[in-house]
Amino acid sequence: MARPGFWDDQERAQAVTREAGAVERTLQTLRQVEDLCEELRVAVELGGEEQDEALAREGESLLNRARQALDTLETATFLDGEYDDHNAILSLHAGAGGTDAQDWVEMLARMYARWAEDQGFRVEVLDRLEGEEAGLKSLTMLIEGPYAYGLCRSEHGVHRLVRISPFDASGRRHTSFASVDVVPDIKDTTEIEIDPEDLRIDTYRSGGAGGQHVNKTDSAVRITHLPTGIVVTCQNERSQHANRETAMRILKSRLLKLREEERLKELAEIRGEQLDIAWGSQIRSYVFQPYTMVKDHRTGEETGDVGAVMDGRLGPFIKAYLTWKASLGRRGHRNETRGKEKEGA
Repeated sequence: MARPGFWDDQERAQAVTREAGAVERTLQTLRQVEDLCEELRVAVELGGEEQDEALAREGESLLNRARQALDTLETATFLDGEYDDHNAILSLHAGAGGTDAQDWVEMLARMYARWAEDQGFRVEVLDRLEGEEAGLKSLTMLIEGPYAYGLCRSEHGVHRLVRISPFDASGRRHTSFASVDVVPDIKDTTEIEIDPEDLRIDTYRSGGAGGQHVNKTDSAVRITHLPTGIVVTCQNERSQHANRETAMRILKSRLLKLREEERLKELAEIRGEQLDIAWGSQIRSYVFQPYTMVKDHRTGEETGDVGAVMDGRLGPFIKAYLTWKASLGRRGHRNETRGKEKEGA
């Protein structure tokens, strides 16, 4: 990276830098595992000699940390998709459930922000639409970090909440829904061409944070892609021009993902497979009452520690999803191979 002319090609330089960061992160985890194993070895030896309960507890803590680090390395082996090493753009939208659904969006936004912070990622809110009474109607955030999209793509789908509603005076149990859309942040979107005639661009006064300047100018931008109906909004930046550039980048990323989904659907039809999860279907349930449980309906992964999940501890769900997707890919490859063998017979 210190080589003369390295930064002349910004896109290539950024790709190399991103890859180098991911490699360095893996090496750091490996070094962490080595250090933990050495500390654990010493703790076991001392604990065996002295029969010290404090040393035994320290050894157990070291073992758990080593397992977590190894789990991180194992998860990284599944991140081999074309865009897995990119940053991620998450968009959350309230569904059925009224004010409860809007409150649910805000809870999910906090959950993802906490998870990202634990990963050492950077979070930037690109667009935010407040609810009338509480919560958020929608929110779009950019998560920047090595393999952010590869990790976040497990969250794409509908998330269901069951709890006693804090907005119901009778204290009844309510079910709310929120959708999470995840796309890679693709700055090099030259392969996606958009006809200006296919766009409707509206500007309006921002209602979010940003100070007096933002609220007094029509700096917020809404772009509608007429052929697909995709709508993108951005009001984070102070200028209309900057918001428009960000919104166009998000739109191109979503169109690129849509094209990839259509390609995968065609492959599934050729292989004769039925996908278990359709677009927009419920992927995960979060139950607060009458019992506590978070369950992923694709993988079967579940936990009773709802508080930990809402504090951003999504690692087991992400790993289970990546393992599940990898098994689907292997199964599809076997079916494709069998089909070719039959054709050759």
